[in-house]
Parts: sequence; structure tokens; C-alpha cells
Amino acid sequence: MKVLIFGSGAREHALAISYLKSPRIDKVIVAPGNQWMQFITEGLEIDPECSLKDADSMVRIAERHSPDLVDVAQDDALAAGTVDLLKEKGFLVFGPTKAAARIEWDKAWARQFMRRYGIPSPEFHVFDDPTSALEFVSNEYSKNPEKCLFIKASGLAGGKGALKATSFEEAKQAIEKMETFGKAGRTFVIEEGLDGEEFSFYVISDGETFIPLVSAQDHKRQFDHDLGEQTGGMGVVSPTMLTHGLEDKIIGDFIAPVIKNLKKEGTPYVGILYFSGMVSPDGIYAIEYNARWGDPECQAILPGLENDYFSLIESCLNGKLGDYSIQFDRKVRVCLVGASFGYPTDYSQVKGKRLLGWNQLPDDVDFFSAGLVEQDAQPIANGGRLFSIVAAGSTIIEARQKAYAAISSLMIEGNLLHYRTDIGWQDLYRYLNSQ
Repeated sequence: MKVLIFGSGAREHALAISYLKSPRIDKVIVAPGNQWMQFITEGLEIDPECSLKDADSMVRIAERHSPDLVDVAQDDALAAGTVDLLKEKGFLVFGPTKAAARIEWDKAWARQFMRRYGIPSPEFHVFDDPTSALEFVSNEYSKNPEKCLFIKASGLAGGKGALKATSFEEAKQAIEKMETFGKAGRTFVIEEGLDGEEFSFYVISDGETFIPLVSAQDHKRQFDHDLGEQTGGMGVVSPTMLTHGLEDKIIGDFIAPVIKNLKKEGTPYVGILYFSGMVSPDGIYAIEYNARWGDPECQAILPGLENDYFSLIESCLNGKLGDYSIQFDRKVRVCLVGASFGYPTDYSQVKGKRLLGWNQLPDDVDFFSAGLVEQDAQPIANGGRLFSIVAAGSTIIEARQKAYAAISSLMIEGNLLHYRTDIGWQDLYRYLNSQ
């Protein structure tokens, strides 16, 4: 059988490898993919002739390859209504419809949905006029000059649309920056900043039933100590000790109400649901929901799945998740993202440089390709986030040691490889403190 995945990065590479582990799958096409994933993975092909924002172009790809299953894995593709259009054309598709995926691609609507159904979340206000927004933040900072606010583009902004402000000047700059996100930033949300630690939690849903998967803790900022620009994600640990003992509350208060009420509103949710939450001194709050696997969380979670991933997706699409038993190994995984120096702003000096050391990586470390192209059988930098390194261990200490030993043996010509050196530090502290 043959699977077609829509997406281009390390997440899609991890998904492709998971599908290829199934004895029933002998070929996976990733569109548009990236050249290096195809070069290093047997049975994987890419088809670059599509835009993830153009559902018609993705339908043409599907018609060209006639896959047995299409997995719409990327947020722009979901927001474009690709799942709906492919289903109309008779394809078997995994992923939520455009209406169900609105929980991700319209943050203003999502906050209102949470309010309707009593899902704990920060106080928020929705704006489509910068002048009104500036008046609002001016009033807020006149009452508390050090108040923490988040200004978030309502639409999709590649994981970079949530901007933190702790002064009127920072809030003003963030409101002005909404214009740079184009259509995604025309409507934006201003919400209360919360104190606490963030985590992500995943489930798979067939629209009626859902199965909890695994938790993770992502690191979004560019530099160590959570400094620098917001990125698409610089690394992750999974599962995170932060959610130990909280799983029932997360499922009961934050997952079940979404699955139940999306169905009630006529948009049953079929696919991977990603809940981003915060553990604060006052309890757990919803930060956001995403309508697909996270990147880099996917790379850290899927290698630990002991089931046949294709059989899991098949059970979901057949509405039989209630009869499915899912198993993960008990290992901790650390994922490190290797990025171009300067990412996420200007990394032009890195493009065209070789990645060295990739063929010396140990066999027990996973390598997933993102912004790499192939030239003369060598990986060449061609993007911001270049690859993910994933290592497993019985403890966070073992997983971190293996991951950092592996990535330290890699470099970009000119010493232009960037990665954070503190991924998983919170769980390392928790683990050491528990011994």
C-alpha cells in the first residue's frame, strides 16, 4: 500500500518513517517534502510540485499518485480545506476538516469556543483595529506598568505569531508587528500572561472516541534560558514529568470538552489533537489547541510507539478507536533542533553550506531532515530549521547525554550551526530533585 503525506519538514519525515515500519506499507510520498529525507530513507519519495496553501495543487498531487491513504499533516494545508476537498474526490484522508481545524487556524474563534464551554483559559480580548488595541493596552499598563500580556495573530503564523509584552512599548511593537503576518494578523487576540510552565498533550480522535497519546515540553525561544525570538520550536522532551499525575484532569477538563462539543456543533474532530496547556500556581489553563502533530514533538513521540502506526490511523478512520489498545515504550526522548545561524530572522549566510558529520551518527540516534537539500550526495542547508536529532534513554539524563553527544559531532561549514544547549532542563531538574 501507498501513503501520501502533505508537509515538508522533520515532522513529516518522522511520520513517513513511522508509516514505512508497517509491513502493509511499501511506499510513502511526501509533498512537497525536502530532498534529503528522500535521499536517506528507502521507500520515501518526494513530490515538490505543490503549495501547502493551495488545496487544488494538493488534490492534483493525490490524483497523480493514487495513494491508499492521504495524511494531511501540516497546518496551512488543513486550513486550506485540503481534507474536505480530497474527501470529495474520493480519497481516504486522515486529518480534521477545515471547520474542525478552526480550533487552530482561528485563535479568536478558539478562545470564544473555550469560553462557551467553560474550558479554563486566560482572559482575552479580540481586535481587528490597531488603534483600539493600543487604547486597551495603554489603559492596562496605566493600571499596572509591568503587566504581562500576549498579543497573538488569530491566523496561522508558523508558530511565531504569539508575542509577549511586559511594558506598553513592547505591547505597541507587538501590535504593530501584527501587520507583518498579513491576513493572519488582521484579527488578533490580546490575553493575560500567565505564570507557569507550558506543556503539550496529544490525543487521537475518531470524532466520537479518543485515545490519549503522550505529553511533551517544547522550547520555543531562539536561545538558552528562553531568550531571543519566538521560533517554530528548538527542541522538546517527551514525555514530560510536568504532567505526571495530571493526566486525568487534562483529559477531563481540556480534551473531552473539545471532542464532545465540536461534535455537538456539527464538526466532529477526526485526527491528532494537540493541546498546549500551562501549569500555574492557580491550576491548569489552556494556551491553545492545534489540529495536528507538533514539530518537533512528533519527532520525539512517534519513535516510542510500539503499535503499527498505519493500523492506528486505519482504526481511527473506521471509527474503531474504542477497541484499540495503544502502547508506547517507557523511554524518555530528547529532540534537538539543528538550525541555521540567525534563524528565525536572517539566516541567508547559511544557505548553500554543507552539513558535516551526518554519516557518523550512532545507529541508536534518529535523524529527521527538515531544511536540507541534496547536492552530490551531501546535505546542504536550505532553510531555517535544518534537522532534528532524537535520542532515547531510560532517564532524562541518559537521553540528553546521547542527544547532545550526537549533535556536537555535527557542524555547518563556517561554524554556522545553531542549537540550544538547555533542552529539557526543567525535567532534568525535576528528575534530579526526585532522586
